[in-house]
Amino acid sequence: MAHDVLNPTPEYLAFWRERHVCTLTTPRPDGTPHVVPVGVTYDPEAGLARVISSKNSKKVRNVLAAPDGSARVAVCQMEGRRWATLEGRAVIRTDEASVADAVARYAVRYGRTPSPNPDRVVLEIALDRAMGRA
Repeated sequence: MAHDVLNPTPEYLAFWRERHVCTLTTPRPDGTPHVVPVGVTYDPEAGLARVISSKNSKKVRNVLAAPDGSARVAVCQMEGRRWATLEGRAVIRTDEASVADAVARYAVRYGRTPSPNPDRVVLEIALDRAMGRA
């Protein structure tokens, strides 16, 4: 079932606000999918999803290796018969304000502030597709 990324149903948005481990799929340079568990925050007002990571992680390197440093990615979560996927183009943000904002959003969704990491970056996804059954 398709959803409007900027105007999700209340149920879909509520599901994205629950605490769930998600997956992130990025394309490797050879085109094969790289899928890893991550924490994701969804900001429908801005049309963005965010994943915090270390700048040296494979997922970050995959995005940076894509043409123009932007890669098509997907994040997904599931619980029982409920599931939700968000898709779009990801870029890596390194500026202090973007990182601090993403960490604060993560803390709200996951109920804890991540340990300090001087190598932290944000994988920011400009969303253009949402699917799921929440």
